Amino acid sequence: MSSDSKTGISYPFADVPEKGEWLEVAKGVYWLQMLLPMALDHINLYVLEDDAGWWIIDTGINLGDTRERWELLLAGPMADKPVVGVICTHMHPDHIGQAGWLCEHLRVPLYMSFREYYAARTFTSIGGGSLSWTTEEYYRRAGVERDYLQQMATRFKGFGSVVEPLPTAYRCLAEGQVLNIGGRAWRVMTGAGHSPEHVSLYCAEDKLMLSGDQIIPRITSNVSVMPLEPEANPLAEWFDALRRFRADLDPDTLVMPAHNAPFYGVHARLDYLIAHHEGHLEAIEKACIEPKKAIELFSIMFAREVAMDQLSLALGEAIAHLHYLCAEGRMQRELDDEGVYRFRSVDPQSCPYRGVYEPDTGPMEV
Repeated sequence: MSSDSKTGISYPFADVPEKGEWLEVAKGVYWLQMLLPMALDHINLYVLEDDAGWWIIDTGINLGDTRERWELLLAGPMADKPVVGVICTHMHPDHIGQAGWLCEHLRVPLYMSFREYYAARTFTSIGGGSLSWTTEEYYRRAGVERDYLQQMATRFKGFGSVVEPLPTAYRCLAEGQVLNIGGRAWRVMTGAGHSPEHVSLYCAEDKLMLSGDQIIPRITSNVSVMPLEPEANPLAEWFDALRRFRADLDPDTLVMPAHNAPFYGVHARLDYLIAHHEGHLEAIEKACIEPKKAIELFSIMFAREVAMDQLSLALGEAIAHLHYLCAEGRMQRELDDEGVYRFRSVDPQSCPYRGVYEPDTGPMEV
């Protein structure tokens, strides 16, 4: 077991699963990995064993060798039992990308929360090649130049390009629901902020959690205002989820996240995530003594240059922090003569946030 005294996190597994293989991380709980073609180069998926068959937790993106890896597993360690269900924690392509193929190929139901399923149906129906006027307005008001928007439009392909067509029916997961799988009672815990109604599964008796993107040990999940809902306040929902999970989870829980590796130290990690965002809020308040555009805050939030393929995530994260401060009455927003929002701190000297200010250095999670 490796541990980090600075973060309070320890990692009980030295190896990662290879192609076509999995690692048993708890009795009847198997960890596997699929590749991602981006800076965040992998996603962790899990399979739960039950007397009736296998339950798949998240599916990987519809790119690269993801399907080949599934075929190797289905013909290998999963060959002796049928798959009985596919659970997707949320609607992002690395989690739902192969759900349609798996459910159709294996003729098994898809389980998701209400808001995640319908958000997935909406996003996968949006085609590429152009931006709607509402999307253009969102980016322009954040300070993105028109020529850059034209480049974005030509590069934009939409979620549907990396997601197999979703099943036309699903089974709804809701907060507090219990799934009895493999002799364990898995409680559904939902949280918003990273996505609309993210599902995690928690077995309190055995202190096990399948956390998806809700709790990741080394990187911070992206919390963004998106063009689809330009006035949203996702950071308030994110704080609420982190604090609820902090209160409900046993400190000795083995957390099985969608990225990095299974770990112990969930309370330390949740405390850090809250402090991390509060540190960003404090830094943004100080930076906005003079009015700023959202895009001008990248140097405050990120310790690296933001490339075009990361601009949407970076901008959404900056706006999420600004909207939170506006909702708290600590920031004012005005539309200037060029149609761009400028944000100004109300009273940065009385800033209540005393978090950990560390500009993000790792790949942004999607």
